[in-house]
Amino acid sequence: MAEPYYVDEVAGRDDDSAVGTPTAPYQTLLFAMKMHPPESSSYLVKKASAADEAAEYKNASDTALKKAKKIYEGWKRKQDKSSDLEIKAREEEMRRLAILEEAKKVVLDEDSSLPAAKRIRLDETEGVTLGTADKPGTRVKVLGRVHRSRTQKEVMFITLKDGYGQMQVVFGGQLIKTYAAMTLTLETSIEIKGQLRELPPKASAPLNRELHADYFRIIGAAAGDKEAITNKVQADGDNQTLLDQRHLVLRGDNASNVMKVRAAVLRAFRQAYLETRCLEVAPPSMVQTQVEGGATLFGFKYYDQEAYLTQSSQLYLETCLPSMGDVFCICPSFRAERSLTRRHLAEYMHIEAELDFITFDDLLSHLEHVICRVVDLILADPVTAAYVKDLNSKFQPPSRPFKRMKYADAIEWLNEHKIDFDDDELPEDDPQRKRPHRFGDDIAEAAERKMTDILNVPIFLTHFPAEIKAFYMSRDPADRRVTESVDVLMPNVGEIVGGSMRISDYDELMAAYKRVEIDATPYYWYTDQRKYGTSPHGGYGLGLERFLAWLCDRHTVRDCVLYPRFVNRCTP
Repeated sequence: MAEPYYVDEVAGRDDDSAVGTPTAPYQTLLFAMKMHPPESSSYLVKKASAADEAAEYKNASDTALKKAKKIYEGWKRKQDKSSDLEIKAREEEMRRLAILEEAKKVVLDEDSSLPAAKRIRLDETEGVTLGTADKPGTRVKVLGRVHRSRTQKEVMFITLKDGYGQMQVVFGGQLIKTYAAMTLTLETSIEIKGQLRELPPKASAPLNRELHADYFRIIGAAAGDKEAITNKVQADGDNQTLLDQRHLVLRGDNASNVMKVRAAVLRAFRQAYLETRCLEVAPPSMVQTQVEGGATLFGFKYYDQEAYLTQSSQLYLETCLPSMGDVFCICPSFRAERSLTRRHLAEYMHIEAELDFITFDDLLSHLEHVICRVVDLILADPVTAAYVKDLNSKFQPPSRPFKRMKYADAIEWLNEHKIDFDDDELPEDDPQRKRPHRFGDDIAEAAERKMTDILNVPIFLTHFPAEIKAFYMSRDPADRRVTESVDVLMPNVGEIVGGSMRISDYDELMAAYKRVEIDATPYYWYTDQRKYGTSPHGGYGLGLERFLAWLCDRHTVRDCVLYPRFVNRCTP
């Protein structure tokens, strides 16, 4: 019989340093069995209860052997099963590789006897007919990328996308036996030719048709395996990873559809302004004056001078009124706010307008009209309306008139509903940090959004105290404590528009500069508007991304811009 293997329950080791000798014993009987199967081995054990260092090794007891052997046999069964699976996996891989090698021999040539293929975009329906059991359909050529794919028996179904639409493509016969088809990866760019046909009964596909391919060629194969797009970008992935991979996220349906709605919204705003005889102008983005306070300015060296990225184009728009009438612009604005809330961006698209010879009521009516008109235009376009429905199935156009609520009434409403003011400048444990709202408080985003969500209608929140609003806002003649100002609040988002009547009196504007300790000298061009034929005028700024978050039901405005910029995020 072979030499026994030694187990010391105190001094032994269950690792590679042990070999089962008296000088290098194992620690457990089970580990010894794993190293040396019990069918051909015996074991000597020194028990942990043996306090004497000179205690002798003894034969393992029948009970200990039986217990260890039972566990060992369960372990061995798992090992054998795992080994069988590995063998099967290797065999399957070898079969797969053999099939792929055979597939490389399949050469696909375009059938020259077929009609010439007509090049179409995936959303085109004009000039093509769908084939049926009795007649052939138009033979077309399409180019796009593989969005989805699945194989069913001897047929492969591909959903192709090209940025304009999607199309279901059917591969069968020799096509599915080619190496290119067998190794096809998502996002691969491809050219496909074939016949358009009606769908079988009860089937569904984009535009109720499918392309039966007779020829294809790969233009650019996409990475697979570990580098496949499904591994790089996952719907429930970490937010920072998704932002790093934003260029790939944009290939998804939701992200790309939001961008398409964004483009349609911009067109709709321009049309709404055209209808109201507002002229589009293009103010500068590099400025030397502030609009919304110095704390949020992005500064830079403009040659040998100090300059900033614009916070708003409002002041420049006001200078256009005397000679151009009502004006608007759609330009980026920049705010160096160190805010990580879901509705803040450092760079955003600012839709701004200034209107001449108006009253505050005129301003509110104009805002209501433009917002509702844009929504009507969006929903009147079937393609964009379908995107909105996909993104926000419960969206309903806002009804007129919008609810009007003065700031003072909002303070009262918040207190009645036990929504406290949270003074974040005080320590967390300060008893005064949370208290009822008081007149003069700058209503926080969370409280404002809670109120908006409870009321669940668009709100014109008006007449804010002068102390918490910008210097250029005119005061209400009936209550000099407050300004003729408005925020437009939308459910699930909060503020999407800020606007006001502007100070039109020269002396009042000079006093406003002084009140907020702004040097009036650099603003001479703005002040001159009050010296050379002043007029009652007002305007507003609308954040496009916030408007989209409301329209498309996005949790954050970061999903409503191509590449979001916010605190510590300036890539890709």
